[in-house]
Amino acid sequence: MTTLGRGDGGHWVAGTMSLAAVDPLAGAEVLGEPSVYWERPLAGEAMAGWGEAASVEASSGARAQAVLRELSALDSVRWLGEAPAALPGPWFGGMRFSTAGGDSGWGAFGFGRWTLPEVVVWREGPGLMVAAFAPEGPGAEDVVRSLLGRVGANFPAGHRQARNGSQALRLASSRPDFEGRVERAVETINAGGLQKVVLARAVEVEGESSFDRVEVLARLREQNPRCATFLFRAPDGAAFLGATPETLCRVEGRHLETEALAGSAAPAQAGALGGSDKDLREHEAVVRYILRALKPLTEQLEADAEPALLTLKNVAHLRTGIRAELREGVGVAELVAALHPTPAVGGTPRERALEFLVEHEALDRGWYAGPVGWVGPGRAHQMVALRSARIKGSQARLFVGAGIVAGSSAEAEWRETEMKSLAMLRALGGGHV
Repeated sequence: MTTLGRGDGGHWVAGTMSLAAVDPLAGAEVLGEPSVYWERPLAGEAMAGWGEAASVEASSGARAQAVLRELSALDSVRWLGEAPAALPGPWFGGMRFSTAGGDSGWGAFGFGRWTLPEVVVWREGPGLMVAAFAPEGPGAEDVVRSLLGRVGANFPAGHRQARNGSQALRLASSRPDFEGRVERAVETINAGGLQKVVLARAVEVEGESSFDRVEVLARLREQNPRCATFLFRAPDGAAFLGATPETLCRVEGRHLETEALAGSAAPAQAGALGGSDKDLREHEAVVRYILRALKPLTEQLEADAEPALLTLKNVAHLRTGIRAELREGVGVAELVAALHPTPAVGGTPRERALEFLVEHEALDRGWYAGPVGWVGPGRAHQMVALRSARIKGSQARLFVGAGIVAGSSAEAEWRETEMKSLAMLRALGGGHV
């Protein structure tokens, strides 16, 4: 674990150069699987990182907030030349949904973990830029120049296309257990103990051979252009990856963008979402929560007057965009503490919903539904890690969830989670699903 802090001359030396290339993921052809990956195709935003120049971990929620606060204020990189204005990060990582857990498969991820890659390649305009980082010290400038030269000389010029890598997948998940938990949640809601709770379940997936995670990324971004595709690799070789539609917060200076995303239907039934009492109630609970949480942190705050439809390949959601100007001194750490978990992934009232999940969900979510993304001085983008899986070798654990409110049906909620699982199952190579 790296101890962070300000120091004369910076803790890291970095340099940049432009690349005659267009696709960060194509670098996997010569550099191997990235240690971090982030792409929002419709926004023209993409980056891949390799290696670790530094890492910082957090063992608790309080420590995670301190790390986010430090990384968002930290300016300890000495650039060999002009610092890039549009570099995402340069710190990338995430944190757990909650302290509740026990699944040893999440051990290497820690409660929270953020890395500074040795090499970051990102899209800027029509081309790519590359930055290299090395710890400050004798020979650091030579290390940076060597990394830049090696990447520049070998980086492929073309696109990394998703290949036909279909394979038979063996799936395991208990429908009776999940539907029983939904019924208990509805009983609690009807008794006045909750207004909403989001129940998640895991799908155990086994492939015929080890999953090619670069191929999984290529399929995810190709099939889900309206989502943020991400990957974070842990020290034990496991990776957490997915394609999520939901922004927790995007910060540029004092400007904030976020959204309420709740209420779901199959794309063919998307037109009925705006008239569904159950889905509108679920959505409005998220909007109210976010606005209430942001009010003390903002000087100006506004939300779309009516929810719009966000239609993805396998599912459609109601979406309300929210924008704000932050108060002086408010940044990503304060926003994550105030917003996470929203009722879109936890429930409302928040503390009662989280207590219900600890008692009844029987699942260690790990980083699923937690904040993941990038952070740097005065800038950050944190997504809610939905439609995601933890993958190691030929084993994958896929996570999906559904919001339960009064009137929810156990059978319908099972079907909703099945629908939400399709994006990841197809990306894993399940061509038959």
